[in-house]
Amino acid sequence: MAITPLMPVYPRSPVRPVRGEGVYLYGEQGERYLDFAAGIAVNLLGHGHPVLTKAIQDQAATLMHVSNLYGSPQGEAFAQRLVDLTFADTVFFTNSGAEAVECAIKTARRYHYAKGNPHKHNLITFSNAFHGRTMATISATDQAKLRDGFAPLLTGFTVVDFNDLDAALAAIDENTAGFLVEPIQGEGGIRPATHEFLAGLRAACDERDLMLVFDEVQCGVARTGHLYAYEHYGVEPDIMASAKGIGGGFPMGACLATEKAAAVMVIGTHGSTYGGNPLAMAAGQAVFDVVANDEFLAEVRQKGERLRSALEQMIPNHDHLFDSVRGVGLMLGVKMKTDSRAFVTYLRTRGLLTVAAGDNVVRVLPPLNIEESHIREFVETLSAAAAEYEVPAAAA
Repeated sequence: MAITPLMPVYPRSPVRPVRGEGVYLYGEQGERYLDFAAGIAVNLLGHGHPVLTKAIQDQAATLMHVSNLYGSPQGEAFAQRLVDLTFADTVFFTNSGAEAVECAIKTARRYHYAKGNPHKHNLITFSNAFHGRTMATISATDQAKLRDGFAPLLTGFTVVDFNDLDAALAAIDENTAGFLVEPIQGEGGIRPATHEFLAGLRAACDERDLMLVFDEVQCGVARTGHLYAYEHYGVEPDIMASAKGIGGGFPMGACLATEKAAAVMVIGTHGSTYGGNPLAMAAGQAVFDVVANDEFLAEVRQKGERLRSALEQMIPNHDHLFDSVRGVGLMLGVKMKTDSRAFVTYLRTRGLLTVAAGDNVVRVLPPLNIEESHIREFVETLSAAAAEYEVPAAAA
């Protein structure tokens, strides 16, 4: 057979991890990598964290899965914790970020349907966004690499420029249900929204009874030094998708919503076979046991500033490659003057794992419990690699 057993939809690199310990990954031959990709912002406690590992082991030995046909003491407890810590009044648990966004889209549409306005089904979304790989979430983007070959796409989305409040307001019409936006774009190039942009969207939603939906799949769960990025802006959504770091490596997500937004999500309107299973809830609780406190969040902000400062001091030494640093907390991006994907590939040969993003950005997404020594190792390795890197002729 010509096709591989694993469907060949990923350009897999030669890095083949078989073990993780803290901030390091180890390959089949024992080679060591400094992991500043963290599973694309998923392994926010690194690898093999004792609190998370024990919680998963203990729960796996007790009860992994039943069904959402039954009561869920574990789900109720974690949902209450999220409600207590956030803007939300209710939570639906999913298995992934894309599913959390799907639930958010359905909730926003259902809100208007239940009010007798089924025509209000259109969400205004933003350029260079990434919301997932389902049919609805690719339909919500303007990225050809996500959409090509999957027509006909779903209707109900209008894309305008990110951070352009005037364009967003001008796109509102009688069919608008609300806005779907990442407070900080991840795959799009670590592009933070401005406060004025998000505050303007919130004001428009309040004035016109629209739903403000935040996609915090990548920027949520302590990554910015706040439990969720909306706190950084002081702008609360009506509905929010969370995933990636929420399980620390265990696949799970959540759709959080206010009572106003979700009161119409009644029996039969949504569901999930695996969502909110006891094993996932144990993982989520363990992650929050570590990160959901002021001391840990303050440390993330401090480490983010130290890492940003170190990168900014390094950049002038390699200004033929690097342009600038952007982002919030430990969700940083290094804007390059050449192809970031080629450079990320080269960094892997130097034992350094990062993630490429749009706009020729290298995403820097380390575990949140990194130490000062890891920051030094990262910047020193990055600088040494930059000094020896030869820009490919096609990218020069």
